[in-house]
Amino acid sequence: MNLKSVTEGILFVVGDEGITIKELSEILEISETEVKEYLTLLRKDYESDDRGLRISFLGNTFKLTTKSEHKNYYEKLVTNSRVFNLSNASLETLAIIAYNEPITRVKVDEIRGVSSVQIVRKLLARGFIKECGKEDSIGKPNLYKTTNEFLDYFGLATKDDLPKLDAKDKPKRDEEVELYKSNYKEK
Repeated sequence: MNLKSVTEGILFVVGDEGITIKELSEILEISETEVKEYLTLLRKDYESDDRGLRISFLGNTFKLTTKSEHKNYYEKLVTNSRVFNLSNASLETLAIIAYNEPITRVKVDEIRGVSSVQIVRKLLARGFIKECGKEDSIGKPNLYKTTNEFLDYFGLATKDDLPKLDAKDKPKRDEEVELYKSNYKEK
């Protein structure tokens, strides 16, 4: 197995969280020295002008990041409204944040059942959400809340204008099961 490519894949999967040499060593079941060699080889690969990513060492972890010399293009991507459309996943993430703010990304992930790292990045860059502090728990994760740009985009004067969620509107456990039953009957 090509552990250099596995290392690259791991860096992609961990995303913004990053990963330490020790963690890579444990996952790959190789020495920390060997991990450093693979990271060095990957960093050299990414130094090429025809690559848009680099491997960075930030916050005691290694992670894939974009090249700063391409920053202007990335800013255009997230600020150009024709390019940036709110996907269903973005809308879902925004709704979770709006109704539960302040909230950590990990809690958003738990509610959605999938990782929201990329969506949170885009929403931050677009200005729909912002960091509003740190949660007082292990790791001190960032807390997020919606912004005035969020309110403007959806034509809301205040967060109080969001539709109300009543407990009586939420389906009961038995009703949730019914959602998965087919409307079609076998003949």
